[in-house]
Amino acid sequence: MPVNVDRPALTQQAMEDLGSNPAPDDPIGSVIGRRLARRTALRGLFGAAAAGVLPATLPARARAGAGAQPEGASTLGFRGLPHSNSPDSVVPEGYEIQTLMRWGDPVLPGAPAFDPANQTAEAQALQFGYNNDYLDFFPLPKGSRGGEHGLLVVNHEYTNPELMFPGLGDAKAARTRATAAQVRTQIMAHGASVVEIRRQDGRWAPVAGGEMNRRITAETPMRISGPAAGHERLRTKDDPTGTRVLGTLNNCAGGNTPWGTVLIAEENFNYYFGGDAVATGAQAAAYKRYGLVRDPQFPWLRHEARFDVGNEPNEPNEPNRFGWVVEFDPYDPNSQPVKRTALGRFKHEGCTHAVAPDGRVVIYMGDDERFDYVYKFVTARPWNREDPAANRDLLDDGTLMVARFHDDGTLDWLPLVHGEGPLTEANGFRSQGDVVIETRRAADLLGATPMDRPEDVETNPVNGRVYVMLTNNTSRRPDRLDATNPRPSNAHGHALEIIPPGNRDHAARTARWEVFLMAGQPGTSAGAAYHRAVGPDSGWLSCPDNCAFDSKGRIWIATDGAPHAAKVADGLYAADTDGEGRALTRRFYAAPQGAEVCGPLIGPGDRTVFLAIQHPGEDAESTFENPSTRWPDFQPGMPPRPSVIAIVKKDGGVVGI
Repeated sequence: MPVNVDRPALTQQAMEDLGSNPAPDDPIGSVIGRRLARRTALRGLFGAAAAGVLPATLPARARAGAGAQPEGASTLGFRGLPHSNSPDSVVPEGYEIQTLMRWGDPVLPGAPAFDPANQTAEAQALQFGYNNDYLDFFPLPKGSRGGEHGLLVVNHEYTNPELMFPGLGDAKAARTRATAAQVRTQIMAHGASVVEIRRQDGRWAPVAGGEMNRRITAETPMRISGPAAGHERLRTKDDPTGTRVLGTLNNCAGGNTPWGTVLIAEENFNYYFGGDAVATGAQAAAYKRYGLVRDPQFPWLRHEARFDVGNEPNEPNEPNRFGWVVEFDPYDPNSQPVKRTALGRFKHEGCTHAVAPDGRVVIYMGDDERFDYVYKFVTARPWNREDPAANRDLLDDGTLMVARFHDDGTLDWLPLVHGEGPLTEANGFRSQGDVVIETRRAADLLGATPMDRPEDVETNPVNGRVYVMLTNNTSRRPDRLDATNPRPSNAHGHALEIIPPGNRDHAARTARWEVFLMAGQPGTSAGAAYHRAVGPDSGWLSCPDNCAFDSKGRIWIATDGAPHAAKVADGLYAADTDGEGRALTRRFYAAPQGAEVCGPLIGPGDRTVFLAIQHPGEDAESTFENPSTRWPDFQPGMPPRPSVIAIVKKDGGVVGI
């Protein structure tokens, strides 16, 4: 994902700070100073990690530190990789990397061959986009259980103009030097791709001329639905109805639905909109809460009027049309994407579903910002397994909730419903449309628990628990600690488990929670805590970001920010979630220089690990001419190319064993 609050700055720190939750030092729902008291209440890891010590009374599997791995403790069969930094990527012995799709590869008919020296917006609209993130796989034919032919869905989050175009200089210079034509190319490099792929003779490859292939860009027409549709704060001169919008921006992680559609999530939309009106108009406070500033990280407003908030002095609403979850049918390249406003507006990292016992669908989401929140949405009615058309607008009607965590290991899901509690006209909420447009402020008023950058939130299909990746938060002070966020200046992040009643009732208003692991290097990073066999030399991780699960319920964690926080490459780590190997993490993949690991997807039959490798070569001094890596092509004159890779066992077997 783009540069965020705890990654190397490509923009002013002041701009980043504006995006952080300005919650008070003693927010409602936080229980400060009692983080050690609950250690006997949970079976996982505990608030004692905040003090950098885990007492001997804790289970051996939960203590940090060195030690030989217990015989047979982990169900993983590969030898974990050592930590490293390298221009190339690395996998364990017995595995191989297959490069499946690269930035600029053809997607639609008529796409020209990739020529980095002669890029155009017209070509990019037909080619694979930049900075791939979320991945999903939909089998072909539709409804089949086959695992070697299907549609790969890929988000394209943002762009690195310093690595895309020659002559622009480093990252800071390139943002302002990009020409109008180069900005147009970047606009077309955003969005998503749908690509037909097949595995033959052990190798994954795109199917030439796939009839269902699709490119979604920052200018693809979309419908707006749900409680904010038609709201006066979504109306513009180009769309006076407030029900149509061009494109989607900064799509990070995502999810899917039981009825076969894909959900892509708009995250740092604030990086694109700016101008003086951001700070002077009637919505200045609302814009500040979402991190908008006069001089955005991507100054497209210099060439594209829609990104200048002052372009519509009477209705400066264009930013309100972003920050949503977008649903579309990957099997129908002509279907119109829909922004589902009932799921709230914030910096969506992902949107993963679970099904409650009564058939209602629950969508879990994280708001990727320091001191922001964990959410879920519960549909008003069950999904219809027999009639997929009946589910078309299921995500428009339901209840959005935000989490308040308690020291005793419980949590409450607080409904964000107009007219309930403080969400009234007296506080500026005249309708549910206002509530979802200003989801963050509504959650502030309810007293949700401010978290350490909640990113991916995923459900384990085996044990029914929900795993929350909390990437980091170096701005958390000692006077703002609570049991779920127990470390000050949390540079390395941690992972939580949410346990719904009976491990199944995801629609319930209450749940329990535990800490799964505290990231960082044991013995060096205060409070780092895993299985006792994770020592200072290998296995530990920093900055958990996205995660996925295989059919055995083992977790696969991708990281973002480890080069900055821990001086090691980002990577992919695996661990058991139950049993003797719980939280015994092993490094499975090491990313190339400057890259982040995104979109972990365990393919059908657990025979492939798909990964989206984003922004290879993104370093402070990297340029198109002199990048820190030329991964994956390693050809003279070819810049680094964000790519989707497939990792398989050389013998074609199941990964991880």
